[in-house]
Amino acid sequence: NGYWLVAADGCVFGFGDARFHGSMGGQHLNLPIVDMARTATGAGYWLVASDGGVFCFGDAHFLGSTGGERLNRPIVGMAATATGRGYWLVSSDGGVFCFGDARFAGSTVGVALNRPIVGMAATPSGAGYWFVAADGGISAFGDAHYMGGATGRIDAADATDVAARPDGLGYWIATES
Repeated sequence: NGYWLVAADGCVFGFGDARFHGSMGGQHLNLPIVDMARTATGAGYWLVASDGGVFCFGDAHFLGSTGGERLNRPIVGMAATATGRGYWLVSSDGGVFCFGDARFAGSTVGVALNRPIVGMAATPSGAGYWFVAADGGISAFGDAHYMGGATGRIDAADATDVAARPDGLGYWIATES
């Protein structure tokens, strides 16, 4: 019955019953925060910066990052595994980086994308994930099923993220508009 929002400066805002567990607000960041993922218990979360630096709060444990590594493209999204003992990072070209019990299920590296990847969501089982591109296109991997995208729709001109239904039978595409 709640959710968090994270700003580029690392400030975290909780709504409903989503408890605040800390933030990077006021701290020096090399690059902006681009996404966050909740732990399986909901008692913590990870923040990720565009260089892949990962910051842990509440019961979230550090499992690795790409901070300090040379990346071909910036990190744009993050999703946690169903167990909360792993997470994926995705870059704008669809490169996937796995940490903890997160398993690689595919990527769009080497695929000619119309627009860059801007976000990701994991399936409830943790055995797959979806990417969304800025044009609303969806890519599905592992046990994630493709259920349509938003390409060609006026409101999908600037997709920003994708969120999975808790039952895995659908997803929402967020847009700037």
